Amino acid sequence: MTTPSKIHFATGNKKKLEEVNAILAAGAELPFEVVAAKLDLPELQGEPEEISKEKCRIAAKLVGGAVMVEDTSLCFNAMHGLPGPYIKWFLEKLGHDGLNRMLAGFEDKSAYAQCIFAYTPGPDTEPIVFVGRTEGRIVQARGPTDFGWDPVFLPDGFTDTYAEMDKTTKNTISHRYRSLDKLRTYLLSHAASK
Repeated sequence: MTTPSKIHFATGNKKKLEEVNAILAAGAELPFEVVAAKLDLPELQGEPEEISKEKCRIAAKLVGGAVMVEDTSLCFNAMHGLPGPYIKWFLEKLGHDGLNRMLAGFEDKSAYAQCIFAYTPGPDTEPIVFVGRTEGRIVQARGPTDFGWDPVFLPDGFTDTYAEMDKTTKNTISHRYRSLDKLRTYLLSHAASK
């Protein structure tokens, strides 16, 4: 199975596409192009890996070719991984302060940011998942508030939240980077076998 020359990335978010392309292209010119595909995918429930695979299957049918989808979770250890893949709605309804208040009754403020990229070269091929995780903890919001829950996530070993970090630093330690690094390795190894 070889890597196609064009891979659709299921997103309508221009910033996310830029970040993904920057991470994928770091260190080497890519033998494929990643293009945005604004798709209306259903919001599924379940375990993160299964959600990613199913979204990838649906997206591959919609674009009729190679596709990758991303599912991001923010998981509180005190809550056994919740809000997890539902973080988007928790943030939307509660805001950054509300995310902090969710942990008010717990001593454990540790959390992990998780990103799962699922990829398939086409609609008839089972998607493969690539999981990236960054350990950290939940803090009061600091930094710009224009990129999701970044202001409340402080990665282990750093004094800046994701929102306070410059993009270059964040792109070398983030959950998205870790997941994309595995995906890039997979895609390049299959491109080399042409």
